[in-house]
Amino acid sequence: MRITTWNVNGLRAAIRKGMADRLNVIQPDVLLLQEIRVQPEQLPAEWAAPEGWHVTWHPAEKPGYAGTAVWTRRPHTVVSRGLTDGTSADGDHEGRVLRVKVDGVQVVSVYLPSGSSSPARQEIKEAWMGEFMPWATKLKRARTPTVLGGDLNIAHTERDIFYAKSNQNQSGFLPHEREWFSELLGVGWRDVVREHAGDVDGPYSWWSNRGQARKLDRGWRIDYLLANPASAKIFRAATTHRDAGLACSDHAPVSVDLDV
Repeated sequence: MRITTWNVNGLRAAIRKGMADRLNVIQPDVLLLQEIRVQPEQLPAEWAAPEGWHVTWHPAEKPGYAGTAVWTRRPHTVVSRGLTDGTSADGDHEGRVLRVKVDGVQVVSVYLPSGSSSPARQEIKEAWMGEFMPWATKLKRARTPTVLGGDLNIAHTERDIFYAKSNQNQSGFLPHEREWFSELLGVGWRDVVREHAGDVDGPYSWWSNRGQARKLDRGWRIDYLLANPASAKIFRAATTHRDAGLACSDHAPVSVDLDV
């Protein structure tokens, strides 16, 4: 089973830029989308209910903002929306968490808030992180193989960001954010993409549009696929699809392959 996470930075824009062709190359069995920024009824019919896919949407209430979705080749069941144990979207007005189960595997599409636009948004991000930690800790204990994937808006270590020294006071690389990520791994989640890549710079999954960051691969690794112990046992490989990201979004899709 190939599980791919992708912050598409606006689904309609990604479609116009050739997303279908990129998916044909990547060949995911499960696709976790973030920042869709669209209601399904705003999409062409062939994308609102794409042929060959089973789709659950979790858009934000605010038009053109945030939102997640999960697409699977095989039928899936929705387990929960938001940081709750139910399928109601109550409390998750920005559509940031969607959990489904497919072929015996739980997958979660997560879009953690960004705090870069203002101090107020940073406060919202940190409050959200506080609520997310106990929820994720409980989820990690599942005996079912579980993969938590998405844009977590934090570069964990200096290997995950090209300009580490100059960004130490920037949201997404603040010391306490990095400590939070270490705590997430400390409760038992496995950063299998990093484990597969080894002790190297990157592989980056997001690039600023400023300067030549995209061309020179001077980015951040903020898109993750975290495995609980049950899914780590069946993990086989990881891939960061840089070319697809450069073509369709400011984020690269990231995939893990599980032996399911």
